[in-house]
Amino acid sequence: MIQVNNVTKRFGDFVALDDLNMHVETGAVYGLVGPNGAGKSTIIRHLCGVYKADSGSVKIHGQEVYENEKLKQRLAVIPDDIFYFTQANTLDMMKYYQRMYPKFDQDLFFKIADCFSAINMKKMVRTLSKGMQKQVAFMLSIASRPDVMILDEPVDGLDPVMRRQIWSLLMSDVAETGLTVLVSSHNLRELEDVCDHVGIMNNGKILLERSLDDLQTSITKIQVAFEGEMPALPPEVEVLRKISSGRVHTLIVKGAPGEAEARIGAMHPMLMDVLPLTLEEIFIYELGGENYAVKDIIF
Repeated sequence: MIQVNNVTKRFGDFVALDDLNMHVETGAVYGLVGPNGAGKSTIIRHLCGVYKADSGSVKIHGQEVYENEKLKQRLAVIPDDIFYFTQANTLDMMKYYQRMYPKFDQDLFFKIADCFSAINMKKMVRTLSKGMQKQVAFMLSIASRPDVMILDEPVDGLDPVMRRQIWSLLMSDVAETGLTVLVSSHNLRELEDVCDHVGIMNNGKILLERSLDDLQTSITKIQVAFEGEMPALPPEVEVLRKISSGRVHTLIVKGAPGEAEARIGAMHPMLMDVLPLTLEEIFIYELGGENYAVKDIIF
């Protein structure tokens, strides 16, 4: 379990993390989303033990992460900008990881390598393309048999087929070993397919943190049409946004879908349709109240 409690981090006068709280259950795939500058990379560096919090605690499996060598042997991290030794090839990096991670599984490493057959393992890793360097990072990280994997824009630079293959490998490991995954990404449509929990972050804070199922049932898109003018909605129906096109009105409503549908249905509309929202839409509407630059994305 990852537990971040009341963490604040300042760089001079700039507050990067502002009394942040975040909790990730063991075995969860947790998507951390937020606009640029929200503090995602800063909290990831705390979780890796690179930064020390000015106040608050950052714990994994009940232990403080900072300067905890034994705990870090149970973590695998793939940052957005991956570091490899200048002259090292993939096999050299494998030997390095074997010394770093006591549970490193060499057989698993070569099994995964079969999935990435385009990689020349005797070629210096830093001369490979960015996508291939990411593939090498996944080979090394999964074979390390970590308890927790922390990923920052993990599939950036990969083609669609390779992205699917990597997610399949990760999800298989989650199912088989109970691996906990925290992934930060701007690709919300992709996260929607793999995450079971989501944290939305802005201005150094977690605005909300829920299971994806709960999140997708907390905001509803309702398209409705009336014979004449649209009547006033009951005060219990909290409308976040309304777009009208002729007689058809598209409403983004906060709250349980069934309750909103029942209240609007009682007004006898000539047409009503309840539509699911994507994670991308939820993200934009949740940040709409945080002075974030929101644009209409209702289709």
